[in-house]
Amino acid sequence: MILLITPSSKAQECIPAMQEATNEPAHVAGNFRQAAVLLRAQEYSAVVFDQALLDSEPDESEVMLQHIGAAIPVYINFGISSTPRAVRELRSALQRKKKESVAAHHAAEESLRNHLKDNVTAMLLSCEMALKAPELPQPAEAKLRAVYEQALEMRGKLGITG
Repeated sequence: MILLITPSSKAQECIPAMQEATNEPAHVAGNFRQAAVLLRAQEYSAVVFDQALLDSEPDESEVMLQHIGAAIPVYINFGISSTPRAVRELRSALQRKKKESVAAHHAAEESLRNHLKDNVTAMLLSCEMALKAPELPQPAEAKLRAVYEQALEMRGKLGITG
C-alpha cells in the first residue's frame, strides 16, 4: 500500500497512476496529521512525501519519518514533477526496497547456516562417539541413533557437506 502526503491538487491524478504502476492501493493525506492517522491504521510499502510540505514543516516531517515503519520514503517535488516522473520515482524506490529485502534475507539465511553448521557437526561427532561406547544399553543406543539421524537430516537441509 502506498501513502502519498501532499496538499497538492496533483495528488488526484497521481493516485490512480501510482496504483496502476504498482498494483497496490494508495491513500492520500493532505497534511502530516492525516498521514499519522493513516500510518497508525495501516502498513505501507512506500510513503511519498511532497518536498514542499517537508520544507514548510521540518519538525513534523522528522517525526513523520520516525513513524513510517518499514515503508520506504520517496521524496517528490510536485511543483516541478509530472505524474509520470513521480510514478517512475516510486517504482524505482519500490524496486530498490525489494532488492535490499532479498539481499538481507540471503544474508540472514547464510548467517544462520554458518551458525548452525558447527552445532550440527558437534552433534554428529558426539553421537558417533557415544554409539561406539562399549555395553551401551539398547534403549540409549536407539535414542542416540534417532538424534544422529535427525542431525544428518539437518546437515542435509543446511547444505553442509562432509
